[in-house]
Amino acid sequence: MPINRRVSNHFIRVLHKGLFCYCRCLSHQHVMVDVAEKEIMDNLTFKSDTVLSDVHLHCPNKRHLMVRLNAAGQPVFLSYFKLLWNTHNWASEKNAREATTEKEHQYKSGEELCDKDRNNLKNEREVNIKGLEALLDDDGDLEVVRRPQSASDLEVEDLLRDRVYPVILMRGEEDAFEDEEQECTCSDIVKIEHTMATPLEDVGKQVWRGAFLLADYILFKWDMFRCCTVLELGGGTGITSIIMGTVAKRVYCTDVGEDLLTMCERNVALNKHLIEQGRSEIKVKVLDWLQDEFCTDPEAPYRWSEAEIADLHDHCTVIMAADVFYDDDLTDALFRTLYRITHNLRNSCTVYLSVEKRLNFTLRHMDVTCEAYSHFRNTLNDLENLQDRKMKYTVEPIKLDFCQFLIYERIEQLELWKVIAERLT
Repeated sequence: MPINRRVSNHFIRVLHKGLFCYCRCLSHQHVMVDVAEKEIMDNLTFKSDTVLSDVHLHCPNKRHLMVRLNAAGQPVFLSYFKLLWNTHNWASEKNAREATTEKEHQYKSGEELCDKDRNNLKNEREVNIKGLEALLDDDGDLEVVRRPQSASDLEVEDLLRDRVYPVILMRGEEDAFEDEEQECTCSDIVKIEHTMATPLEDVGKQVWRGAFLLADYILFKWDMFRCCTVLELGGGTGITSIIMGTVAKRVYCTDVGEDLLTMCERNVALNKHLIEQGRSEIKVKVLDWLQDEFCTDPEAPYRWSEAEIADLHDHCTVIMAADVFYDDDLTDALFRTLYRITHNLRNSCTVYLSVEKRLNFTLRHMDVTCEAYSHFRNTLNDLENLQDRKMKYTVEPIKLDFCQFLIYERIEQLELWKVIAERLT
């Protein structure tokens, strides 16, 4: 028994000594970790290699194809975006409204209409109103078929909103690509080549919500843009210019970078079936906001001719830009370009600016902020308060209560602004 007690006491002393040394070791390591973390936090920097848009997630089923690599070695995808309101119906409704307006103009100008024409005019109005009301709910919003929570797998397959199954199409599979082309030539499909994840300087190669929001507004107010000459700043993939091309007379879609402009021009060609309906013309041109003049270098691709510059100055009445306010320096450059161009236009002009407020946590504020959006709003206010004897700028927000024609998430961070650049002299 005494031997056991001595052994036990010795074991306890050894155990205490071991624990003490272990704790000192842990304490030393903890101090070293604290010092290391402090040194890291004092020089903390975050670097983002890629930026990703989530618009591509809303592509319809089997319309998500990688078709090639661009000049920068980035994979290029071809996506098919379906119009929620069939373009054929939209075009028919547009033609009906144009014919109705013409008949009303004849009646108001003193030309007599027979009873048959009056009855036809009344019937056309009723048909158009009923057709439009069938697409809207009680609040005036577009009816969307939603997936029931208890739907079986067979029921889900029959619904309009399909799952996305990416199909990779590699070089050399031309037959498969042609099959896809032939399958999707209908008038309610917009075909766009784009990339998915890019460095910040190449974000124009992606598709963003702001472009869809502005496209929605164009389709909703199509008669307001009919036969206009339009300039888009920072056109990117060209989707907004393509939608504008269904109604406007001429669209100048501008951006910088030969690789991006080549992609944009290819998208215009892919959607000629939509543009031809509007009998319009889309010209892809280079326009660098950091330069004071249009590029007219004969050796530069996508340069401007003197005739095109004169046409823009003489006839442009609409300028638009979608989701280009993500960098303070570029925002300043865009507003300088906007100011310079509107001063050279012969007519007053309306500018439409689509923006998404992107919230980020910053170490400087230790809070969630939206510095790029704040800078945009401050610059917009400066433009409105500008004292200029030649031009007057009026800024107003546009309510987002119009119909949605493209499949994307219209989040509350999206905004649309209208700037009226009115000539005073």
